[in-house]
Amino acid sequence: MQARLRQEISELFAMRLGLEVPAPDTDLFAAGVLDSMAFIELLLQLENRYGLRVDLTEIEFDQFRSVDKISEFVAANAPPLEP
Repeated sequence: MQARLRQEISELFAMRLGLEVPAPDTDLFAAGVLDSMAFIELLLQLENRYGLRVDLTEIEFDQFRSVDKISEFVAANAPPLEP
């Protein structure tokens, strides 16, 4: 499941955000892939795609540093999919 999530999130970056991520473990902030505006758009896309509700006052940016970290966050916080 984690590999599928990583793939979906990588595709989200490419298709929805128009951003290329070199590798799943790339630090998105240090590499300049994510800036503040792209980060907010990412959160909106994750909320829409996975049904997440992200409280901006409780965000830990380390959870969004890489596609790997984002997929872990989604796996831990997304509501279960209905059959």
